[in-house]
Amino acid sequence: MNFPTERPRMQVAVLIPCYNEAVTIARVVQDMARALPEAQIWVFDNNSSDDTAKIAADAGARVRHVALQGKGHVVRRQFADVEADVYIMVDGDDTYHAGSAPELVRCLVEGGHDMVVGVRQAQTDAAYRAGHAWGNRMLTGFLSWLFGRNCRDILTGYRAFSRRFVKSFPVLSAGFDIETELTVHALEMKMSVGEVETPYKERPEGSFSKLSTYRDGFRILGTMLRLFSAERPLLCYGGMGAILAATSVLLMVPVTIEYLETGLVPRLPTAVLATGIMLTGLLSATVGLVLDTVTRGRREAKMLAYLRQPGPG
Repeated sequence: MNFPTERPRMQVAVLIPCYNEAVTIARVVQDMARALPEAQIWVFDNNSSDDTAKIAADAGARVRHVALQGKGHVVRRQFADVEADVYIMVDGDDTYHAGSAPELVRCLVEGGHDMVVGVRQAQTDAAYRAGHAWGNRMLTGFLSWLFGRNCRDILTGYRAFSRRFVKSFPVLSAGFDIETELTVHALEMKMSVGEVETPYKERPEGSFSKLSTYRDGFRILGTMLRLFSAERPLLCYGGMGAILAATSVLLMVPVTIEYLETGLVPRLPTAVLATGIMLTGLLSATVGLVLDTVTRGRREAKMLAYLRQPGPG
């Protein structure tokens, strides 16, 4: 009987979502190819009005087109269409350090992680647009507080994933809030997450960011709250129920004292309001209990999809 003497070579795929990145995409493709010579380089073009797709193909990338506008739709297609053991996702704006890619892969495989986050270390003050650094810190801190696990950079576009992560991740976001959803998926599935510090530089001249500081910032914040209510419904709705119940009790204290002293309820509107608030609080807690059961079922389904896939390496 013949036994294999070598393990199959691990397949690495580099996924680059793009929208109007003609100025930078060739360099990103070439730099990633040099950093990971055996990796497949995929560029997913999202209705670019410039020559992004052609330039990427000429640089040696495999190019796919995504009709639905938005980074979340692009990530959904990337994860569905590409087969690999390890995935590197990087933006096509040439702000990330391609030389860090092997370290992300090494950290993922040797550390037994399912996601490795490229924590951005700005090389110049111009690397972050006005307000972006502060907004990133605020949103990262808020997400860490909501889900009880410390994160350093939830909005980075430079990450490595295991096949198990990619094939168990149901992409729901449509826009730049996809990075938040990626982080929450890892946290709620209790996946092992690693971090690698990587240089971060400003965009080259002629290249422009598509991220709107305030519009996308509020959208990301809304996504955090939506995911918190979806993934932690008992804590979310139960907490609201507890606050409402406490408010009802505070309103009823003077009404009850007056009733015990006089046998009268002159503050009838207050009593009715307190009763309504208490009923609303009980209803909120009940909704939390029901949704918690649903969430557990969804999480079990994702875990089964996760377990069907082999780990990296």
